[in-house]
Amino acid sequence: MIYSTSVTVLQYILVLLIWTLLVLVLRFLTHHNRYVKRLIDGQPQLLIKNGQLLVSTALKNGISANDLMFRLRTEGITDIRYVKRAVLEQNGQLTITQVGDDAVKYPIIVDGQVNLDALETSNHDEAWLLTQLQAQHYTVSDIYLATYTNKQLLLFPYQH
Repeated sequence: MIYSTSVTVLQYILVLLIWTLLVLVLRFLTHHNRYVKRLIDGQPQLLIKNGQLLVSTALKNGISANDLMFRLRTEGITDIRYVKRAVLEQNGQLTITQVGDDAVKYPIIVDGQVNLDALETSNHDEAWLLTQLQAQHYTVSDIYLATYTNKQLLLFPYQH
């Protein structure tokens, strides 16, 4: 477009302004609406659960068997049966939790929303979480971030 003689400077500036406006609107929406953020950014995908490979999820995300095994080998894992969870992150990285690793690598609550997969990994249910929150006079929507570390729930509420 820059090198085309049929495009005037005004047309070029208008296209540039429209593109800038589109980027700014999408940025605003992803920061203020979790549904738009999920649509634009995506969400982590579970590839391996308790040693079982979820082939359909891997294929849906364009992960070949060779690529998956390469990523596991780089983490020192040669047998899928020893993988408790393998999650494909939005940026393409693979987060792996091995059998026997008790550390929960994901937050339990993010932006006032419960992460049910992380809650299940911590060996707790939603009733336990709600009891913990009520004991500290919070609701799920009051919490910016909650992590489960060393068998302790750490809460970081929004500042009101």
